[in-house]
Amino acid sequence: MAFQNPVIKELVNKLRVLWALDHASALMGWDAETYMPREGIQERAIAQSELAVLKQKIILSPEIRRLVEKAEKQEDLNDYEKGIIRVVKRNIEKALKVPPEVIAEYARISQEATQYWRVAKEKNDFNIFKPYLEKIVKLARKIADYLGWEEHPYDALLDLFEEGLRTRDVDRIFGYLEPRIRRILEKIMSSGKYPAEHELEKIRYDPDKLRIVNKKILEILAFPLGSRARLDESAHPFTQSMGIKDVRITTRYEGFDFKRSILSVVHEFGHALYQLQIDERLMVTPIGNGVSLGIHEGQSRFWENIIGRSKEFAEVLTPLLKQYLDFLKDYDAEDIYYYFNTVRPSLIRTEADEVTYNLHILLRAKLEKQLLTEEIKVDELPEIWNQYMEDLIGVRPRNYSEGVLQDIHWSMGSIGYFPTYTLGNLVAAQMRHHLLKDMPDLYEKIRNKEYRPIQEWQREKIHRWGSTYAPKELLRKAFGEEYEAKYFIEYLEWKYLQ
Repeated sequence: MAFQNPVIKELVNKLRVLWALDHASALMGWDAETYMPREGIQERAIAQSELAVLKQKIILSPEIRRLVEKAEKQEDLNDYEKGIIRVVKRNIEKALKVPPEVIAEYARISQEATQYWRVAKEKNDFNIFKPYLEKIVKLARKIADYLGWEEHPYDALLDLFEEGLRTRDVDRIFGYLEPRIRRILEKIMSSGKYPAEHELEKIRYDPDKLRIVNKKILEILAFPLGSRARLDESAHPFTQSMGIKDVRITTRYEGFDFKRSILSVVHEFGHALYQLQIDERLMVTPIGNGVSLGIHEGQSRFWENIIGRSKEFAEVLTPLLKQYLDFLKDYDAEDIYYYFNTVRPSLIRTEADEVTYNLHILLRAKLEKQLLTEEIKVDELPEIWNQYMEDLIGVRPRNYSEGVLQDIHWSMGSIGYFPTYTLGNLVAAQMRHHLLKDMPDLYEKIRNKEYRPIQEWQREKIHRWGSTYAPKELLRKAFGEEYEAKYFIEYLEWKYLQ
């Protein structure tokens, strides 16, 4: 039994209704991105807003707070039980600080903004989205102040997505990464070994055939389609977990550059695997989820980049790809590998290679910090975005859709989210470093489709614990260290420069 203390058991039982509301909210969120008709957003926004207020009311109920206070006084608690107290107490503290009307307004505005962002991006018109973004930024400042911060208002929002993450952590990481990535990128571009462009990026494909390929890739990776998981389609690929036994991923089919769809599938598989490998004893409890977005992103980046972009995985994929995509008949595994690993400064974050990707995140983190402190206004955002893009990455957007409108996150109210993507890249490289110590034949296993040992290693080190430990504590327990940027740079140098 994960929970033995009677007070903890009672607390977990009382919180089942909160889990059920989260379950319903997750299902509605998945539906909004996949099958919901566009005009359904008005009622969906109201429903999600009401659920957000109801969840706050439950977590702040005298009964729950009394049980948490009682639980804190218990002795000889195991790690799972301590994890329950940490997570619930953290949720109570945050709910106490932000008024219900602000939570309701944030939920409602973000639901509406997401739909208007889609229209704005489609029409390449920032003005359609601008008034909603202004409201979101204003609310984000309010929420940061309600939550409280010492050094920077960004701290409060970062902590919502990555427990314990601070602005100084983000600045330190990017301060280390930026000059080294620039140096590596310059060497790659001058060597010519990895192509900046590939002819396969332009070739059209039949989406129906690629749908078959993606399902077969998931079969190779032992993804439980039908029993515990689904693969669907959405404008922006994502993973939604309803629980440990119901995890859903999406991809998209643009009709060209087929690696985008495949790598999205492998990426989202990594997220889903985390949820699917959580200890089932934690099911329907406050710690039955991945601990943070950064740790979560580490799992998806590991599968997308460390495995999915490897030479060995290209060897696995090539026969399957050639079976269904006729235009690949004259291409071999080496061709596929270099196609999957083009390196160039690019405009779109989701299409960026693993070398330049973190520069895209640095751009967004800088802008978020400046928006919160009112150093810049939403009105100025498109032009400042374009200038930062040119300064950091060396390319300049030609329109809003390529620039400030390219990401969905701000429309969802997710300010403070983007740095977790870079944390994910660090965690992925960190896992690779430590996995190679325990499994020196890692790349042979990838070539031979032996993925279960890799997945079991991840389960033991990270996945099974759910949210039992805070992110930094989980990394210390697994690897004896917290977020470490050096492994990412070492990985890039090993792959691209040696």
